[in-house]
Amino acid sequence: QVQLVESGGGLVQAGGSLRLSCAASGTILTYNVMGWYRQAPGKQREMVATITSGGSTNYADSVKDRFTISRDNNENTVYLQMSSLKPEDTAVYYCNSVHVYNRRSSWGQGTQVTVSS
Repeated sequence: QVQLVESGGGLVQAGGSLRLSCAASGTILTYNVMGWYRQAPGKQREMVATITSGGSTNYADSVKDRFTISRDNNENTVYLQMSSLKPEDTAVYYCNSVHVYNRRSSWGQGTQVTVSS
């Protein structure tokens, strides 16, 4: 069973930075497309960034040039480096994995990011 545990969320002022981590167990990270999603109050969950096993990345337009997704396959961990944070980045951030062979999707429990103006 895949388990994803996020950490690194918190309260930060606008313009600040945070780094989120997602530690995976029960799977080999190289067999998964990994992603970060977020959900703000009253809004639908949206994709923030994804990274394939080969390292190809994709970002939402709203976070391009501010956020960077990366993975450490040896540590089975995915990161989201967030810079130049804005109040509209406030949300619960979720880690997601999709197995490339069986397409099984797993979610973490989420970590709160709050950006004050």
